[in-house]
Amino acid sequence: MQIRVNWSPEVAEKFPDLAVCIGTIMNIRNEKENEQIKSLRKTVYQEVMTKHNVETLKDNPTVRAFRDFYWKLDIDPTKTRPSGEALLRRVLHGDELPHISVVVDAYNLASTRTIMPISGFDADLLNTPFYVRFAKNGETFTGIGMNKSISLTDKMLILTDERQALCIYPYRDVDFTRITMQTRNAMIIVYGVPRIEEQTLREATKTTLDYIKQVSQGETGTIKVFNASEQ
Repeated sequence: MQIRVNWSPEVAEKFPDLAVCIGTIMNIRNEKENEQIKSLRKTVYQEVMTKHNVETLKDNPTVRAFRDFYWKLDIDPTKTRPSGEALLRRVLHGDELPHISVVVDAYNLASTRTIMPISGFDADLLNTPFYVRFAKNGETFTGIGMNKSISLTDKMLILTDERQALCIYPYRDVDFTRITMQTRNAMIIVYGVPRIEEQTLREATKTTLDYIKQVSQGETGTIKVFNASEQ
């Protein structure tokens, strides 16, 4: 699959420092639970509990960067938290992350460890190229876990393919292309915001692919960063 990301002129002008990093992993074997994910879960929980404190998390540079970006989108990050921060806070409060499947759990653990928002898609259900643009008023979106679709507004930043919105950037993924037990090829997208370095995006993507490979085998593909400024 040839991967390309097109940034709308409005997004590129308003947020020239935006970037996403995309990686692929093929021939995975997803399952509900296995010893590898149990071990990985324990390792990541211990690491983040040692490294972070829930009381001072808001001062972490990564957390701060995403929160500041949310305000620019008219999103209150204390009510709708950036996904990486939300997962990390859950662990720091002593709660388990949801157990969905080994692949989904693996990329959620990567998001928890890196504090980066990460999407996981069934690559065979995607219709590239991708676009990052503002939504159209009334455009519909059915996210994972939603009972019914919602109407988007033109203040919402979204990632789409040729057919539909895939993600409300950068915190909620569409249901249709989610990773399931039948998924054999996965695509990972790590979302950047201003003040997040390109190397940070690459490292988070590699961590995610490594975690998925650890729990579900598979063959990792290329990792590539796409910048709004290069549109």
